[in-house]
Amino acid sequence: SRPSADAAPTKATPVATGNRARIPASPAVRRLVREHELNLGDIAGSGKDGRVLKADVLAHLEQPKSEPSATEGQAEPSTPPRRQAEGGQQVRVEPIKGMKAAMARTMVQSATTIPHFIYSEDIDVTDLLRLREQLKPEAETKGTRLTLMPFFMKAMALAVQEYPVLNSQLNEDVTEIHYLPHCNIGMAVDGKAGLVVPNVKHVEQLTLLGIAEEIARLTEAARSGRVSQDDLKGGTITISNIGALGGTYAAPIINAPEVAIVALGRTQKLPRFDANGQVVERAIMTISWAGDHRIIDGGTIARFCNLWKSYLESPQTMLLHMG
Repeated sequence: SRPSADAAPTKATPVATGNRARIPASPAVRRLVREHELNLGDIAGSGKDGRVLKADVLAHLEQPKSEPSATEGQAEPSTPPRRQAEGGQQVRVEPIKGMKAAMARTMVQSATTIPHFIYSEDIDVTDLLRLREQLKPEAETKGTRLTLMPFFMKAMALAVQEYPVLNSQLNEDVTEIHYLPHCNIGMAVDGKAGLVVPNVKHVEQLTLLGIAEEIARLTEAARSGRVSQDDLKGGTITISNIGALGGTYAAPIINAPEVAIVALGRTQKLPRFDANGQVVERAIMTISWAGDHRIIDGGTIARFCNLWKSYLESPQTMLLHMG
């Protein structure tokens, strides 16, 4: 025998199709219903044979939420529209364009095409901080603010001379490694137009004061939204100073087509054992490298980091390698 219809009646007039009832509505209307998380059966259709029109959906959205009527029986309640559940507040939509759009495309490309190898290390910057304090007055007489970043960049430029693969790029077919003649170190800046990565050109040829002056110029330009395209092009390796905002560890995303990036954590005063086994207070910074694992293996990035670290923990040794 034919089964009886025990489902509760709906507000719209259904059209029978075999043993199932299908409410007439166009694909566009059904899509609109799904977008607003509605139940098509809860909408009264004003078209022929109870067809639900777009105007019916819009009118339904404008109605205040009501309790289910007794005639709805055991029918599942429809999920209330998300915007109504949040008090009817509208979602603010902001287009992604300009530098933000370019950065978004670069990050997607990097995250989806480059196998990232993450490597972390602690650096004792106690002596480096002491040296910076000694040099700050001299830098100020030149009108320059001396931070730790020039030391990190100079040490990096020296280290890539021994490990040039960190300062290289892959061709698009991933069949060639291009070793770059200059070390152009990018620095991530939270600028007016969003995150930008201008770079200091030819760091291997600059003095610490020269690097500091370029950092100041690029930072001001980025934060005021006036950074030039030339300053954004040609980077070969990047430093992200996340520690300036308080973080200690990060897993940075490589700024393609570069093959390596390092994130600097905040400096912490931590206990360490000295040469005599005594506990002393030292300034420790955790750094996090990400390398392109297609051409940089773990041993290479570890040895490179050890050399870079040695320059930073004993900054006077950099003098032996400066031209």
